[in-house]
Amino acid sequence: MRGEPSCPRCGGRVRAPGLFADSWQCAAHGSVQPLQPVIPPSVEALTAVVQRTHVPVWMPWPLPVGWLFTGIAYAGDDRSGGRATAVACSGPGPLGGPGELILVAEEPGVGLGARYAGLEGPDPGPYLNVEKPPQSKVLAAGRPTPLWHVSGTPTDRAAFAGEALGMWLWAVMWPEQSSLLMYDELVLTDLRDAGAEIDLVPCGALSPRLMRP
Repeated sequence: MRGEPSCPRCGGRVRAPGLFADSWQCAAHGSVQPLQPVIPPSVEALTAVVQRTHVPVWMPWPLPVGWLFTGIAYAGDDRSGGRATAVACSGPGPLGGPGELILVAEEPGVGLGARYAGLEGPDPGPYLNVEKPPQSKVLAAGRPTPLWHVSGTPTDRAAFAGEALGMWLWAVMWPEQSSLLMYDELVLTDLRDAGAEIDLVPCGALSPRLMRP
């Protein structure tokens, strides 16, 4: 499942730092944090990302009934460490059928959350109406965290975004009806603080959404 790094904003090829640039380069988006190949779900993969990232690794914990961890991705290189993380979970949707959720934590300007939301990005600000009350609230690392509905997403999904621990937090769900999960006041844990509890995370099959949003 290993492959080459790609652009977090478009999935295109990126050029490694070299003689003419000291950062990874995308032909369409310039300097980017390289998106590393998607890692199939396992406790070992989760632990590896947790140990090298500089941003939160969010997961609903406890997971909703019947839901499983279904993959993880991160953007960054060995020099910079992880600057964005994406955790996928899958399970029964609130209205029946399968549901999928990808939680993204990222530094400003990375653009990974916008890609999963189906937007140009890189940041959610232009797509949020923060003058209105937030449509959802989650408990992130023990802190009440408001999230606003993200406008302009494709009709097959819904997205919410806000700020947690100084980073952007995105929640992207398929199908759109799965957004009902966001009204249940999800409790999100930063797995960097989970310790041995990571060993208890139930793993399912790799979510294709991580690779083809």
